[in-house]
Amino acid sequence: MAMAGDPNIMTDFVVPANFSGTIDGSFFTFTGMRSVISSDYPSTLTVTKASLANFPALDGQSVSYALLQFPAGAINPPHTHPRSAELLFVVEGSLNVGFIDTTNKLYTQTLNVGDMFVFPKGLVHYQSNDDPKQPTAAISAFGSANAGTISVPLSVFTTGIDDTILAKAFRTDVATIQKLKKA
Repeated sequence: MAMAGDPNIMTDFVVPANFSGTIDGSFFTFTGMRSVISSDYPSTLTVTKASLANFPALDGQSVSYALLQFPAGAINPPHTHPRSAELLFVVEGSLNVGFIDTTNKLYTQTLNVGDMFVFPKGLVHYQSNDDPKQPTAAISAFGSANAGTISVPLSVFTTGIDDTILAKAFRTDVATIQKLKKA
């Protein structure tokens, strides 16, 4: 059964069927961000998630979180979250962000420390640190324990869609599509 969002639960919280530990405060604690906060800035875009996959206490709670670290000049390519809106909060540096609505209108904004921006559920969006010298960090909150991420470049160029179909769709030639696949 496919679901477009998190199911409603009839209990206070969900304990995974294969969980054999004690249900105490540690079950509701995620420590996976500790090493990210205390380490040097990464050399590539790094997204550290606290989602259902690595924090089972989120099951049924309709929330998750991500820390995004952008080195100077890094981008988070166009992508979408099919099961949740995203609320992004800039904690260091600045980001250029944007999303495209269902009428193909582009909405953009430059965000600075302390600014928040919402990407509506399911819409294609991106973030870009355009500063060539300074890193940026942002926190994203999601209204789903498993928001899902579909990367537009990866889903278009690495999933086996025939080059001829892509060339027609992008109004270009097969050679250009093949170059894009190698990039």
